[in-house]
Amino acid sequence: MCICFDKPGPENTEKVLHCAFERGKALGLNEVVVASSKGDTALKAVKVFTGFRVTAVTYHCGFKAPFESVMDPGVRSDLEKRGVHIVQATHALSGLERSLAKKHSGIYPILLVADTLRLFGQGTKVAVEVSIMAADAGKLTGADIVSIGGTGRGADTALILKPVNQSDLFNMRIREIVCKPRDF
Repeated sequence: MCICFDKPGPENTEKVLHCAFERGKALGLNEVVVASSKGDTALKAVKVFTGFRVTAVTYHCGFKAPFESVMDPGVRSDLEKRGVHIVQATHALSGLERSLAKKHSGIYPILLVADTLRLFGQGTKVAVEVSIMAADAGKLTGADIVSIGGTGRGADTALILKPVNQSDLFNMRIREIVCKPRDF
C-alpha cells in the first residue's frame, strides 16, 4: 500500500519513518538506508528503526564549501555511538557528470537516469541514489532494504528495493513504493 502525501517536505518525515519501519518489519527486513545531510533525519530514524541496521548517507566533503563536511563532526560522532553507519560520498547519480555538465553543455547518461527517477519525485531519486552509495561503501548485505529519501530537508519518500553497486545499476529492483509525495 502506497501512502501519498499532498506535498513534499520535512513535515512528512515522522510518518515516512514509521510507515517504512512497519512495512520493512512486515517483510522481515533488517536494513535501512536514509539520506541525511546534516544528521537530523538519521537521528530520528535510529529511534524508530529498532532492530534494523541503520546507514545514513550524507553529501561528499566539499559539496557546499571546498574541503568542508556538511554533517557536523559532533552529530556524526553521536550517530556512530548509536550504531549508525555513516557514508559520506559523491552522489552516485551525478558526481563527475555534474561537473562536466557545468562546464560543457550536452547530454550525460547518468544525469538522464537521475532525471528519469525524478519523474516519481526528488525523494525517489534520492532513495535510489543513497542505496547505491551505501552499497558501494560496503555497508549493505545485498538483501532487500528500506531506502528513504526526501526533497530538500527531511524525508518524504520510502522504497523497498533490492540494492546494487553502481556498476550494476540496471539490476536494481524497486519492489515497492511505501510512500511518496503526490505533488512535487
